[in-house]
Amino acid sequence: MSGRNYQGATVFVTGAAGGLGRALCQRFAAAGANVAALDRDAATLNLLAADLTAAGVRCLALPCDVTDEAACAAAIGQAAGHFGRIDVLVNNAGISHRSALFDTAPDVIRRVMAVNFFGALHATHAALPALLAARGQVIAISSVAGFAPLMGRAGYAASKHALHGFFDSLRTEVEDAGVGVLLVCPSFIDTGIDRAALGADGRPLNAARQTAGRVTTPDEVADAVFRAAAGNRRALRFSATAKAAWWLTRLWPQRYAAIMKRRFQGEYPTRASPATMP
Repeated sequence: MSGRNYQGATVFVTGAAGGLGRALCQRFAAAGANVAALDRDAATLNLLAADLTAAGVRCLALPCDVTDEAACAAAIGQAAGHFGRIDVLVNNAGISHRSALFDTAPDVIRRVMAVNFFGALHATHAALPALLAARGQVIAISSVAGFAPLMGRAGYAASKHALHGFFDSLRTEVEDAGVGVLLVCPSFIDTGIDRAALGADGRPLNAARQTAGRVTTPDEVADAVFRAAAGNRRALRFSATAKAAWWLTRLWPQRYAAIMKRRFQGEYPTRASPATMP
């Protein structure tokens, strides 16, 4: 496939109201795309839609929780009916948690999987007929945690690893029909996702996080995603940290784990020492 042109295309973005989702909507809109923006935060979503509409962008705001399969399918159908097509689906909606597994209620992990993995499944399954008809694209926002371990975020890493298995496999089913699949793995982005991360008991932490490497802006990542999508790339590992992590986890995984543990171990004690085991 040659490079893609998004003039007049319809781009459907989940988790669109703020942070990276908002930046992605704005970047594709700047290239002439129509925007279908989905988020469960209706008030902030409507502000985004108002801003895009004022800038002359055809935009449809779709308040919805991606964990609700029927509601997600209805939103996809509404967007396809409104614009006549869906050319790009960006699975961006996500949540995180920050807590050692020893202390974490299993339901916290289920909630993270429900949004990060099953939310992407719901949107992709519903949009697939339209994407096949348009010979379109699916973009999944993953993370360095999608291919590398991340201490204190076992559930988050599991959800992102699941995205890789799902979308790499989906690519084999749809690429011959002209549908592209792009997996995006940034490192730390300056958004609210980690400040709103769930704690061990499922309540938002509302606390700062540890980071590694330079923290990138949503606009930087959105522009890189746009360029990767336009170039029909299969993977984007954005930032020097992401690229270094990719190679180190493959060539010297023990070294990667040692570096990562030094960075995060004080914040996330495992407590699973022989002295504390039952």
